[in-house]
Amino acid sequence: MAAPEEHDSATEAPQPAVQEEETKTFKDLGVTDVLCEACDQLGWTKPTKIQIEAIPLALQGRDIIGLAETGSGKTGAFALPILNALLETPQRLFALVLTPTRELAFQISEQFEALGSSIGVQSAVIVGGIDSMSQSLALAKKPHIIIATPGRLIDHLENTKGFNLRALKYLVMDEADRILNMDFETEVDKILKVIPRDRKTFLFSATMTKKVQKLQRAALKNPVKCAVSSKYQTVEKLQQYYLFIPSKFKDTYLVYILNELAGNSFMIFCSTCNNTQRTALLLRNLGFTAIPLHGQMSQSKRLGSLNKFKAKARSILLATDVASRGLDIPHVDVVVNFDIPTHSKDYIHRVGRTARAGRSGKAITFVTQYDVELFQRIEHLIGKKLPVFPTQEDEVMMLTERVTEAQRFARMELREHGEKKKRTREDAGDNDDMEGAMGVRNKVAGGKMKKRKGR
Repeated sequence: MAAPEEHDSATEAPQPAVQEEETKTFKDLGVTDVLCEACDQLGWTKPTKIQIEAIPLALQGRDIIGLAETGSGKTGAFALPILNALLETPQRLFALVLTPTRELAFQISEQFEALGSSIGVQSAVIVGGIDSMSQSLALAKKPHIIIATPGRLIDHLENTKGFNLRALKYLVMDEADRILNMDFETEVDKILKVIPRDRKTFLFSATMTKKVQKLQRAALKNPVKCAVSSKYQTVEKLQQYYLFIPSKFKDTYLVYILNELAGNSFMIFCSTCNNTQRTALLLRNLGFTAIPLHGQMSQSKRLGSLNKFKAKARSILLATDVASRGLDIPHVDVVVNFDIPTHSKDYIHRVGRTARAGRSGKAITFVTQYDVELFQRIEHLIGKKLPVFPTQEDEVMMLTERVTEAQRFARMELREHGEKKKRTREDAGDNDDMEGAMGVRNKVAGGKMKKRKGR
């Protein structure tokens, strides 16, 4: 397939300075009436900036490179043109969407099905961690849209009898920079070799790395670039703070913040699976409705945790960076970086879980004596100095004794769970949620933490 000689040869989309103010509906962008109604039902009252730029060009049949900040409506920017084209020329196995994570794949599938429910659109999610045979049956039904992680899709292309993508019309690579950073380059190359060269391709990425530029040259034909944000930034309505804390008091300060901001929903990011699980148990033992989400959980447990949090059955989701990119959970009020991210760019994605779609939100980053350099890199990246989150140290220290006791119970519970997993490897993950764990949290004196009203 012909490709631009250099990255800079990608056509820049005209800046819609006047159009953006005049555009009030998806219909103005060229989206068909039935899909406009679906947007209304989803509460999409007006297009986002990336949708205003990308949708008209995609409807013209152009290949798209979309660069936009997290939470900017990228899924709608590629889903609506694909469904619009599907209505005009109905066909099975019409589009393939490649994503880096399982959770993002399920989320994209939900949006396709919600937008296409009135026109009978069928989608299949093809990701690891789920029974391959049931996926083969889903592919045999020839859905209109396939949303997949690259590794599992290659597995089906090589081993599922009768399955191929030789009639594919659209390819989307969402979070392309992350797909490539997760070493899926070989799989992506294989996929590009077995799908038609005569297709439309949309590449969406938060960053334009050298790997993404190389992929662009290999996969896209005379693309047009739609860049809503050319530099790393956080949204205006996000209030960002930091707390400088001795490492041994991190748990105590976390409990203090959860009490101070009681009534809000929280996403708390930890650096490891083990610390995510430990902190979830700690908070449970203090009466908080906390639930973990990390890569060592089975896929069903991960989706279970996510769905409980989305349904507001739990107010606190503790997660590794598996949840930092792409997941759209509208009601997140506060993001806490319990462990500071090693890569500054991950900070942008983490805090992007709140203050989405025009709403406001808070982000609080814990900085210990070991994290100063990492924190300075984050401030340099976002181009601003963060203020300190106000705390009352004497009130924090009053929590120390009960937090220490809860830490001890959490360590015991984590150790018991580890021993159980060793005894029965095949049951690993069955207690990932740990909500049925022996009622240890009731042993902490006083039951639930007394929560004051948030400010």
